[in-house]
Amino acid sequence: MNNIPETYQVAIVGGGPVGLYLGLCLEQADISYIILEKRSAPRPGSRSLGIHPVSLELFEELNIASNFIHDGIKIQKGHAFINTEKIGTLSFEHCPKPFNFILALPQHQTETLLEQALTERNPNTLLRNAEVKTITESNKYVEIAFDHNGEKHAIQSEYLVGCDGKNSLVRKQAGISFQGQHYPDTYIMGDFTDNTHFGSDAAIFLCNEGLIESFPLPNNHRRWVLKTADYIDDVSKEQLTSNVFNRIGHSLSSTQHTMISSFGVQKLIAKPMVKNRTILVGDAAHIVSPIGGQGMNLGWLDARDLANTLHQVLGNNFKKDTILNQYQKRREHAVKNAAKRAEMNMKLGRKITVPFFRKKLVSLMLKPPISQLMANIFTMRGIERWPI
Repeated sequence: MNNIPETYQVAIVGGGPVGLYLGLCLEQADISYIILEKRSAPRPGSRSLGIHPVSLELFEELNIASNFIHDGIKIQKGHAFINTEKIGTLSFEHCPKPFNFILALPQHQTETLLEQALTERNPNTLLRNAEVKTITESNKYVEIAFDHNGEKHAIQSEYLVGCDGKNSLVRKQAGISFQGQHYPDTYIMGDFTDNTHFGSDAAIFLCNEGLIESFPLPNNHRRWVLKTADYIDDVSKEQLTSNVFNRIGHSLSSTQHTMISSFGVQKLIAKPMVKNRTILVGDAAHIVSPIGGQGMNLGWLDARDLANTLHQVLGNNFKKDTILNQYQKRREHAVKNAAKRAEMNMKLGRKITVPFFRKKLVSLMLKPPISQLMANIFTMRGIERWPI
């Protein structure tokens, strides 16, 4: 992009998975836009893995779902254990087809595929090495000043969308609060070569000492997630592998790992998500627990809804406030549901001294007809419509 136009209908700050997908949606809607991303390339690392069926349906609308399915792993079953005793299996087989599975794909591959799709449609909309400095809003437009490869630029747009993550500059400059709470739950996770017999299935171990999750990854790797008593600042392979062995007797000592990290859990929401001509989407607008893998998918649902909303709002000077207010209410409802579902997952995985009742509850959840409801909840069905 040698000559940067000075005006757009929409400016997007942040070219991660949500910003890139929003760009694809705006391209489809024939809305002029630019994406300003400070990084020179997609951030490396596996990070968020799960692409839920609701997101694959969104990708299918853009004719890009097959690209992700080709590179990912289809998770069609999840095996549930109490400690090492298998209680049952939750299958997604009877969920709505064709996407009756959760797709596991490292986030850097997801971002690369989204960028490739965007570049194929319009190579002049994603501007990398573009760091936003100041944002100034008036009644008619938003002005964004940014540095690009050592040069200063300024553009104007009718709307500014912050897709710039948890520490959003857009949110801070707009003076929007980020309200919520920290949960007491802490975890460690790592990606290892797969030495289990689970293949493309997931496994959940509800241990007396806390949750262990195990998910397949491409290239014969597997993600392990463990509940810990406290936050561990500098986690080691030994800490993860010893905990897995002590709780379920599975040895990872001879495997290779590509990532080890620790994390805490928060629930945060921007108040408001829409302020005049500034709109927040994805992690800039809300944070829910990563247990359940909803966060990135929730951002894509935001983006699709926002693209439809902007198509109605642009050029409509009479009902735009009402339309944007309705958009915000829909997104708040979806975030509330996602938070409830994540909290349910966390509660099931906490350390417990009387496991009898949990065993009875999980056994009930894995039997029809409740098992079908649980399969739909775990695949994010109804997240925008259901009461939970």
